[in-house]
Amino acid sequence: MAAHRRSSLRNLFDQSPTPHIAHPPRTHHRQFYVATDGSYRPDGGGLGAVIETRDGVRVARVSLPDVVPNNNVAEYRALHLGLDVLAARAPKTASVGVLIDHDDLAANVNAATLAAADPSWNPAGTPPIPAGSENHWRGILARISGFADLRAARIDSRENPAHVLANAPTEYTHVNREPDRCVLPEPLGAPSVGDDGVLPPSRTERPAGD
Repeated sequence: MAAHRRSSLRNLFDQSPTPHIAHPPRTHHRQFYVATDGSYRPDGGGLGAVIETRDGVRVARVSLPDVVPNNNVAEYRALHLGLDVLAARAPKTASVGVLIDHDDLAANVNAATLAAADPSWNPAGTPPIPAGSENHWRGILARISGFADLRAARIDSRENPAHVLANAPTEYTHVNREPDRCVLPEPLGAPSVGDDGVLPPSRTERPAGD
């Protein structure tokens, strides 16, 4: 089996927890990955997003200044932006992995994904939507339903590649001038091997009962 180049976002996604959703090997692989971050400062914050295919091809980067009332709204707004950018470049049949460093937002995204598949699914532990984020949450829900499958992973802000784009938008304006790309990843098939030619243990199919 030939080894594929692995997306850096995919590596982060593989190694991160996904609130409310486990990672069965047969459903784990995503075709696109989007990392987003929002920053808040009294004198102005920013929004950042990075999108890659599963094969490591960069699709887009965004770094924009923004004015929001608090960090919660910034995080929701950043994810709304990142999903809008992805939706313009990916087919509706795409499976998407979202990487964010906001616990409640990751939990809400995955709860919405499960509820879309089973409307009766409504866990009591799902966090409320922060005040001021309601419109952005509606936009996020529309994007979730617009893809074949989507799930979110919670990553550390120090590992979030969108973090610097959100926190220093005046220094990264050049990323917004990068050419638009609409890239289809390699077809999904058997799981890709790692750099050493061995499947990660957590992603290997196991016989029932093991």
